[in-house]
Amino acid sequence: MRKEKHHKGWNEIKTNDSWAIFKIMGEFVNGFEKMSAIGPCVTIFGSARTKPGDTYYELAVQVAKKVAEAGYGIITGGGPGIMEAGNKGAHLAGGTSVGLNIDLPFEQHDNPYIDNDKSLDFDYFFVRKVMFVKYSQGFVVMPGGFGTLDELFEAITLIQTNKIGRFPIILVGSGFWAGLMEWIENTMLMAKNISPEDLDLVKIADSAEEVVEIIDAFYKGHTLSPNF
Repeated sequence: MRKEKHHKGWNEIKTNDSWAIFKIMGEFVNGFEKMSAIGPCVTIFGSARTKPGDTYYELAVQVAKKVAEAGYGIITGGGPGIMEAGNKGAHLAGGTSVGLNIDLPFEQHDNPYIDNDKSLDFDYFFVRKVMFVKYSQGFVVMPGGFGTLDELFEAITLIQTNKIGRFPIILVGSGFWAGLMEWIENTMLMAKNISPEDLDLVKIADSAEEVVEIIDAFYKGHTLSPNF
C-alpha cells in the first residue's frame, strides 16, 4: 500500500499566497494612480554602490539635470548611488524627482532628493518594474550590477517581442558597456539568437548632451504617452 506524503504547512502556504494577491493589487493600484499623474519621465538606472565623487555618480547628476531641463521628470529606484545621483540632478534642475523604493535587507534607503509627494514604496520587484516600464519615456542605464542588467534586458525583451512600444534605451559609459555589447554582437548575434535589427534597440552615450539628443530625436517621430 502506497504511503501518503504530508507536506507540513502546505495548506498554510497556499492560504498566504491567496491573501498576498490583495497586497499585490494594492501596490499596483497605488502605483498606477500616482504615476499616471506625473507626466513624461525618463528612468535612470545604475549601481546603488556608486559613491558621490565617482565619475559615473557625477555624470549621472549631469545627465539627470540635462534631461530634467529638457522637460522630463526623472524616475529612479529611490535609493543611494546612481539612484541618488539621478534624483539629485532632477532636484538641481527644479524638475520632477520620483523614487520607486524597494524594501531590501541591504543597500536600499530613500535618498533625500526625491519630491515629498513622489516617493513610492514597494515590496514586490515585479510591481515596481511594471511602473518603470509603463511610465518611462526612456531608460538611461548607467554602470551597475545584476539589478541594472535585469531592468535593461527586460525592457529590451518587451520591445523586441512587441509587448510594449519602443522607447529609447541608452547605455551611458562606453568604456563600461563595450565588453557586453561586443559579446552581444560577436557571440549572441553570430549564433543567430538575435536579429541584426535588435542591436538598434540600444544606443550608447558618454555625455549628458548625447543622452538628451537621443531622446529628443526619438520623440520627434513618436508620441509621449504611457507604454501600455
